Amino acid sequence: MKTKEIYLEFTVGLFMLLGLVAVGYLSVKLAKKDFFETDGYPVYALFTNVGGLTSGAPVEIAGVQIGRVKDITLEDYYARVSMIMDEGVVLQEDVIASIKTKGLFGEKFVEIVPGGEEELIKSGGKILETEPAMDFEGLISKFVHGKF
Repeated sequence: MKTKEIYLEFTVGLFMLLGLVAVGYLSVKLAKKDFFETDGYPVYALFTNVGGLTSGAPVEIAGVQIGRVKDITLEDYYARVSMIMDEGVVLQEDVIASIKTKGLFGEKFVEIVPGGEEELIKSGGKILETEPAMDFEGLISKFVHGKF
């Protein structure tokens, strides 16, 4: 009788432990945070306005994810967006980085438009051409107040 109770308590404890591990894993994945260093190389770009872009946001070319935003800091009154590009992805020096929105009010992401130069951006390099996020609130305000 005693061994049956111990077996039941052990099973319930193991089930609870597995449940906590699963909830922790899902929380990290939904927050899009990487606690372990991922393979890739860093690049950065300076934007006048990031308009709600967050760390962990995807970086895409032609709708295909090629990296993630690592962090966003302020540098000389510009938003410095540091990104980690996947290994095997090469970026020309004349690429254009834009902040876009998926859908009308969806998630922000960085879109890279490929260039035509032969020179490539090295690890830790800078994307020179950028386009800031579109200010929907400002556009709506101008339209409502007849200043469009």
